[in-house]
Amino acid sequence: MFAHSYIADRSLATAIYLALKQRKPLLLEGEPGVGKTEIAKVLSSLLNTRLLRLQCYEGIDISTAVYEWNYTRQMLHIRMLEGRGLNTQMETKEIFGPDFLMQRPLLQAIDPSNLTPPVLLIDELDRSDEEFEAYLLELLSDFQITIPEIGTIQAKEPPIVIITSNRTREIHDALRRRCLYYWIDFPSLEKEYQIVLARLPEAPEQLARQVCQFVHTLRSIELYKAPGVSETLDWLSSLLALKQSELVDETVRDTLGSLLKYQDDILKVGGVDLHKLLQKTRGI
Repeated sequence: MFAHSYIADRSLATAIYLALKQRKPLLLEGEPGVGKTEIAKVLSSLLNTRLLRLQCYEGIDISTAVYEWNYTRQMLHIRMLEGRGLNTQMETKEIFGPDFLMQRPLLQAIDPSNLTPPVLLIDELDRSDEEFEAYLLELLSDFQITIPEIGTIQAKEPPIVIITSNRTREIHDALRRRCLYYWIDFPSLEKEYQIVLARLPEAPEQLARQVCQFVHTLRSIELYKAPGVSETLDWLSSLLALKQSELVDETVRDTLGSLLKYQDDILKVGGVDLHKLLQKTRGI
């Protein structure tokens, strides 16, 4: 996966391989910003197949995630039949057919007409409610969905399913049993440096090492939200945009908003002896 700018541990690569080989969903948990979502994107690129992303949120329902009938088009079709003087009771049966069905990500993922299995990303499942999670059980067990007006639609080839969770609530055991599982932790200092080199090869080596060391140190401080790898990359990109070659006190203070996303954390980091922290970082 290095060729696609993703640095994976051997254990993570093994979990992905087993998910592909056994055709089982892979449930990824970890802190925000550690690269869970990126795995689905890299797999889609690596396998040259379509990525279908379902972003979960509180209150997500079937019409958003699975399918919805095109009611406007159905009504126009009924009026057209009436205008022709046809028996609408007989003819309107056809309005509940594929031509009037709007597929959402879950249904698109198991569409029997798919030439190659897509990558289905169910992102931040923990943000949805338990009712929606229960609905997923049929999909993850048999890769099929039942639509009352049509019947059961089943995939010819199961999609590659990646489920992510930031663990704001616990995912139910029934869903966990249908998945392989992997916890993605914050990377080690050296691994994060390798990630930075892969994603931002134009960064000066000195600056890249200083940024990784500084972020690694911040994660040992009690913050509301410790910066993830994505924040490390965002911050380094900001420093590159300002044409920096090493960490400088004033520039670090001015760009903390690229690294930390809460004012309390920015005040806390700015309130500690930032100068000494940077001196230590620059002394790598």
